[in-house]
Amino acid sequence: MTVHHHYWQGEFIGDEEAGRRLADLPAAVEDALAAVLETETVLAACDALATALRDPAHPVHARLAAHLPEGEDPAVLAELGGLLGRRELTRKLRRELGSATPGRLNRADPRETVYEAWAPVGLVAHIAPGNAATVAPLSIVEGLLAGNVNVLKTSSADTLLTQHLMAELAALDPSGALAARIVVLRFPSSRQEWLRLMCAPADAVAVWGGEGAVEGVAAHVPAGCRLVEWGHRISFAYLTVDAWSDAGTLDALAGDVCLFEQQACSSPQVVYLDTEDEDEVFAFAERFAAVLATRPPAVAAVAAGEPDPAEDAELTTTELMARLEEHLGLTRVFAAPDGSWRVMADTRSPLTASPLHRSVWVKPLPRKRLIATLRPMRRYLQTAGLAGSPTDIAELSRTALAAGVTRVTPVGAMLESYAGEPHDGVYALQRYSRRVAVQADPARFATTACLDDLARPVVLPRPAGPLLGKEDVQEPGRQLARADAELYFRSGGSTGAPALSVFSYDDYDTQMHAAARGLLAAGYDPVGDRTANLFYCGGMYGSFISFFSVLERLGGVQLPLSAGPDHRATAQAVIDHGADTLFGMPSYLWQLLHAEADALRAYGGLRKVFYGGEHFTEEQQRTLRNDFGIEVVRSITYGSTDLGPLGYQCTESSGGVHHLHADLHTMEILDPAEDRPVVPGETGRLVFTTHARRGQQLGRYVIGDLGREIPGRCPCGRHAPRFELRGRTGDVMRVATYFLNHRRFLELAEERGDHRGELQVRLDGTDARERLTVRVERAAATDPERLREVFLAGYPELRSAVAEGLLDLVVEAVDGASLDRSPTSGKLLAVVDARR
Repeated sequence: MTVHHHYWQGEFIGDEEAGRRLADLPAAVEDALAAVLETETVLAACDALATALRDPAHPVHARLAAHLPEGEDPAVLAELGGLLGRRELTRKLRRELGSATPGRLNRADPRETVYEAWAPVGLVAHIAPGNAATVAPLSIVEGLLAGNVNVLKTSSADTLLTQHLMAELAALDPSGALAARIVVLRFPSSRQEWLRLMCAPADAVAVWGGEGAVEGVAAHVPAGCRLVEWGHRISFAYLTVDAWSDAGTLDALAGDVCLFEQQACSSPQVVYLDTEDEDEVFAFAERFAAVLATRPPAVAAVAAGEPDPAEDAELTTTELMARLEEHLGLTRVFAAPDGSWRVMADTRSPLTASPLHRSVWVKPLPRKRLIATLRPMRRYLQTAGLAGSPTDIAELSRTALAAGVTRVTPVGAMLESYAGEPHDGVYALQRYSRRVAVQADPARFATTACLDDLARPVVLPRPAGPLLGKEDVQEPGRQLARADAELYFRSGGSTGAPALSVFSYDDYDTQMHAAARGLLAAGYDPVGDRTANLFYCGGMYGSFISFFSVLERLGGVQLPLSAGPDHRATAQAVIDHGADTLFGMPSYLWQLLHAEADALRAYGGLRKVFYGGEHFTEEQQRTLRNDFGIEVVRSITYGSTDLGPLGYQCTESSGGVHHLHADLHTMEILDPAEDRPVVPGETGRLVFTTHARRGQQLGRYVIGDLGREIPGRCPCGRHAPRFELRGRTGDVMRVATYFLNHRRFLELAEERGDHRGELQVRLDGTDARERLTVRVERAAATDPERLREVFLAGYPELRSAVAEGLLDLVVEAVDGASLDRSPTSGKLLAVVDARR
């Protein structure tokens, strides 16, 4: 059977076909770059692959294990899976590119219409090393995270692990966007024509290897193309006198030497002592040799086998030369009889490369000479493992960095790393990206927070799995790892008992930036508006804190007043500090404006109201405009404590119409009774899947709201889907064998009864029949008897229930303060069911 050694954009091919396609590589790159690659597509596929790699029983794990190099521990797949998880890659994106969605053209400063993003360089050619099974696939993933097309060369001696790993990754993306950006070729470096064809159209060439490998590739790198060198580096340990006298330091140092048999760039090749005393150097070398003698061979060494002839010759030559110099008093050698390790003490300070395989130089280097001694080798320096007092560590870190070191760690942790760590002094994702900017007309783009919203729709992976309710996410949310459970909120409890929601700070930050972009779309001006934040605060309720954070990210002027019972003091603060914009719950703002109507009308400075948690009816909005001179009344956001911001209004939206935050969520509208999509335009249950959460997965979450899709593209020009809120499932009441809807009562009261205030329905059970009481705000000057007639005339089901003697209908006018509200959020409870 013919083995196809090359993976090209979704299929395995042979040499002849690969040669033909290489000649047409520029055209293939242009076609791939014409389609957008969402960062979420990469994250979702990598996370799914990571799950498979960490499970030895998974079929993907078994298929890939068959392609591991001979003697390689299958545990390397689990290690690779640990690096490909969503948490690690999201952290890497944030650390290196500043955002989990770095490719979106968002405002660099919310107060200016300047949009910046990280764009792919285009084509990245990767020349992988032959001695590290995981480097090649991780290099491609870095290229994908930056949005690039990637062509990678593996050694002709390598197995097909990278090819099959990339095929498994691409198979997890049904859109085909990942496959279109991956080419993996296997050929020897002597095949210079293929190497030239790989590099000629590249915008960046990443080379892993020593100086010879870099020089061989550099000859093919065209002018203007970035050459990203991931070459061999030298690392060393530096010990103060207190540290080298400690047996624990020697054990930790031996661990760094032996973990990968010095095969990693961060393995120490030299141990420097902060001294000029030659006797101290020889004494330390003897003590350290005794520690090395107790260490068994590392698992990696067993798998790799004995040094090859060239390596063995270098080991022998280095040791013999050091032994010869013992006669000059310059060196002293301590070595294992079987040659498995050697410690070579040298009285001369200049850095000397080790032949590796547990071969360690020990040299004196007073800290005052550290820069002068090491700086000539600055191009090759990588890690300095330091041991000393906290003051020593602080001082020596600065000195080592000045000498050219790019990485400082404690001794014993030289080979450890963290997600998003710079490599050889740079961030890989920045080397594979370009920082781009678009300046736009402030007048025409004042409400555009993200330029991409006007250019194309966001396409995220399709949701899958069972539907989830609030109870399905509560307990898993409590069990989140501490790293993901950093911020706790409780819901307002307007539709039941308050529920706990848990976030990481990264997730919270992502959501607050999204809410800020939505607020700009709704017409908020961070330069000109002066805002009174009047949301409720305390009791772990999140609205006040969240919109404080939103205004902070927008750089808007804010009066953090919160909703309080002293309306006079609140109104006076608004007037005294010149606030012209109010944030808050409709029910609270309605009370405040009417309680202090005279003072606020005389002030005349209110221009905008942004509300959340409830809705202002059309009649209430008309009152705000006509009686208080408010020009803009819009939803501040549509969201939930569990999911965060879900939708936002634009300047073309009104009532319950919102755009979906399509870069965070996907939305389904399902039949109220069955788990199937409704006909477009019909009302159904809103179901959301959030893609931008770390730790807690919220897929196909039934939020409890009803809504319908708004067809067509919005006049504002945004591609994000639109939907109209149609109430909550809890607003539909089964009363006297009929289903009645709170929303219908409100519409009849406004349209036919001229009601402009709040309205609440209360259900009670009596001995004879059920009683439905419609409680309306007395301040709206609505006649209760007239409203009762309106309800009976306009609501056939209600009229039948009353006529059949199944229901008593009562309409009463009450003070707004006496209406039942959530004690946490202050929301008006639309329906109060007091039946037992």
